[in-house]
Amino acid sequence: MTDASEIRWLNEEQDFTWRAVWSLMTWLPTKLDQQLREDSGLSLYEYYALSQISEAPNRSIRLSELAGIANMTLSHLSRVISRMMKAGWVERIVDPEDGRYTLGVLTDAGWDKVEEIAPGHVEAVQQAIFDQLTEEQARALGETAARVAEAVSPHGEVTGPPKGR
Repeated sequence: MTDASEIRWLNEEQDFTWRAVWSLMTWLPTKLDQQLREDSGLSLYEYYALSQISEAPNRSIRLSELAGIANMTLSHLSRVISRMMKAGWVERIVDPEDGRYTLGVLTDAGWDKVEEIAPGHVEAVQQAIFDQLTEEQARALGETAARVAEAVSPHGEVTGPPKGR
């Protein structure tokens, strides 16, 4: 057990920051999930999985890799992929390079769905985040969030590095 004199209590500014981060982690996903459900009937997790497959080389990704990127258990991802398969947006195939793995492959209908949904989702992200910040604040937020994400991510990195950086 930790000696009470060794506890690093949060000071007032740290407490404010922690509460702001907690609120951000709680309410931003809720807001984006609500927009996606209203506009497309998809959850934030479903859209994120679909978009990550769409951004992968050849619109194909190992499901175990996707689970890690999306922070989903394999069983949760399996349910998400099954729903997307029923809709005709994704196929499961055995990885031709290593048969121990299964790939999630985006279909043409899945690509069409991403193109349909993405503009509304991106607008919701713009409104919720970037419309609230100056360019300098947005850059600082990105750098700060990346630093924390790298410290807590089991992969030690931010998923989907920005293009051109």
